[in-house]
Amino acid sequence: MRRAVFLDRDGVLNRTFVRDGVSYPPDSLAELEILPGVAEALVLLAAHNLLLIVVTNQPDVARGTQTRAAVEQINEGLCAQLPQLTAVYTCFHDTPDGCACRKPKPGLLVQAASDYAIGLDHSFLVGDRWSDIAAGKAAGCTTFLVDAAYNQRQRCAPDY
Repeated sequence: MRRAVFLDRDGVLNRTFVRDGVSYPPDSLAELEILPGVAEALVLLAAHNLLLIVVTNQPDVARGTQTRAAVEQINEGLCAQLPQLTAVYTCFHDTPDGCACRKPKPGLLVQAASDYAIGLDHSFLVGDRWSDIAAGKAAGCTTFLVDAAYNQRQRCAPDY
């Protein structure tokens, strides 16, 4: 089995736009800004033969405030700027949709594990929200929280 680092997108790899304690993703490729140190960190992780897989919720598509094409263009731009990334898995649903892929459910991680023969219990998740951490824990990964100081209650504790 292979090992992976699952990475949330917005707030972990790229800059978010915070208004009233709530973070928002970039609206377009022009707004995509990789956070300082991310490219260097991914090079180091890839050098240790870790797969680097983005797992991201993009509910604005379901809400009608963002297009799927725009999200996919941002994902493609992310991969172009960070060529160490193995894949991007995106949930386009909103919470009321009840899908299995929207974090905090582990569906995106489980699908990637199946696609890439990943041992989830030997893998890691890095996120900036409790829903990321919960998804990682539900999948059996070791979890790391990037403290983005969002105005939200942590519903589960990260490993680190």
